[in-house]
Amino acid sequence: MRLAGLVSLLSREPVLTRAIRDGLTGHVNALDLTAAAPSRPAVAAALADAFEGSGRGLPILMVTSTFRQAEEVTATLESWLGPDEVCYYPSWETLPHERLSPRSDTVGRRLEVLRRLLGTGDQAAPKIVVAPVRAVLQPQVAGLGRIAPVVIRVGAEYDLSTLSQDLVDAAYVRVDMVERRGEFAVRGGIVDIFPPVLDHPVRVDFFGDEIEEIRSFEVADQRSTDESHDVVTAAPCRELILTDRVRARARALLPHHPELADMLERIGQGQAVEGMEALIPALVDDIELLVDVLPAESMVLACDPELIRTRAAELVRTSEEFLNAGWAAAAAGGDAPIDLASSGYRSLAEVRHHALDRGMSWWSLSFVQYGCAGQRKRRRRG
Repeated sequence: MRLAGLVSLLSREPVLTRAIRDGLTGHVNALDLTAAAPSRPAVAAALADAFEGSGRGLPILMVTSTFRQAEEVTATLESWLGPDEVCYYPSWETLPHERLSPRSDTVGRRLEVLRRLLGTGDQAAPKIVVAPVRAVLQPQVAGLGRIAPVVIRVGAEYDLSTLSQDLVDAAYVRVDMVERRGEFAVRGGIVDIFPPVLDHPVRVDFFGDEIEEIRSFEVADQRSTDESHDVVTAAPCRELILTDRVRARARALLPHHPELADMLERIGQGQAVEGMEALIPALVDDIELLVDVLPAESMVLACDPELIRTRAAELVRTSEEFLNAGWAAAAAGGDAPIDLASSGYRSLAEVRHHALDRGMSWWSLSFVQYGCAGQRKRRRRG
């Protein structure tokens, strides 16, 4: 069901009209709107539509306490604004310091959103980005949205050896038969690739160096389907790209951290290693938060702030306990424990202050709450 036609009608509601006016002026950088959970996507849609109509056109970051709630809100917002106007920014399934890599499809979806926000993707920036608080608290490698994906287009020329190396540099794993996302295989003049954001892998048929045809195929029987593609974008499968600088840093760390010899040696050789993202603070120059990618003066809408605060505190505590227990024990034998603290979850207060310092607004959507004396707290109802 498409509800886009109701957004303008909804924006005429008196309280929401005042909220939209405050949002457009940018003078009210902190506000709590009381709204029942089912109505919050509609409120966000009205705000986003008003921003675009005024020429402001800045995306709204809608934060939820869990990934499940984020997915539900995204699906509802697609009914209000259309699927092209809403993006879901997933969080890693792993802790920042855990020696496990996030799933390649998660990485692909995250990079796709970042490219849209920075204007480097094929689609325009969305009106609303929905993210669980876990994704908002976790620092990430700076400039991920500027990493150019591997683009394969019918009719274009692409040397097979160059394509293979480009896929390896994008953290794809070369295998004999493609079965999972992030894998590719080369057989004569045919290259099979499974990009992280596609439902099925693709088979690229070459005639010399020219790409003649691109078709999807089934993993189960490896047979091509009737679905063809004019162009395929193969996004990186990892958020730590093994550039020359990253490889050099890994080799430099190797003598001082023999306990990490296996990981550092393979990274130094340009091989993607399971869990290498845990070493991001030691291998890259800059990290940033999701709010750093959004344009200044954008708006954050926090759904159920109490639940978000509780979840954020729990994440920070768990991350710190894991870092202290896991990596301190693993540091035995090194000159000094490797410093990975900078990639841990930030506190919610720190992220909020940072967003406000950038000129962003931080609004919340919550239920009616009562104090100890039964008096209603001051907030704007809608």
